[in-house]
Amino acid sequence: MNIILLCIGKLKEAYLREACKEYEKRLSGFCRFTVEELEAERLPDAPSDSEILNALEKEGQKILKKIPSNAYVYTMCIEGKQKNSEEFAEILEQTALKGFGTAVFIIGSSYGLSDSVKSISDNKLSMSKMTFPHQLARVMLMEQIYRGYSIINNRRYHK
Repeated sequence: MNIILLCIGKLKEAYLREACKEYEKRLSGFCRFTVEELEAERLPDAPSDSEILNALEKEGQKILKKIPSNAYVYTMCIEGKQKNSEEFAEILEQTALKGFGTAVFIIGSSYGLSDSVKSISDNKLSMSKMTFPHQLARVMLMEQIYRGYSIINNRRYHK
């Protein structure tokens, strides 16, 4: 299976980049995993609601261009459903069993995702009700994808 992680923005901290490299290496045993970083729109320090919406739409257009036509799309958004690791593994496995060769996970900017991106989502997921640093979301999602594959393949990692 192909897993594509589309992200708005680049990771700034070296320790986060290193963590992502580690999970990319681990995931290579289960799937073809790629990360695509798309440039975030620049906003002033205190953007207005209309400036934020405009930026989200521009970012959304960049995202939509990168989604393969036959992919199953997961969007990470606040209104998404929370899943425990076993439930997440189940939906990951079901995506493959339904015949999708590619799954795309999308992480927007710290302001979220445009409605145009959310509207094409096959599955909206939320990490947690808690607030985490936006850049940590990528590492957390990659870890959960790895954990999901470990569960599917009865690996000890999950225990």
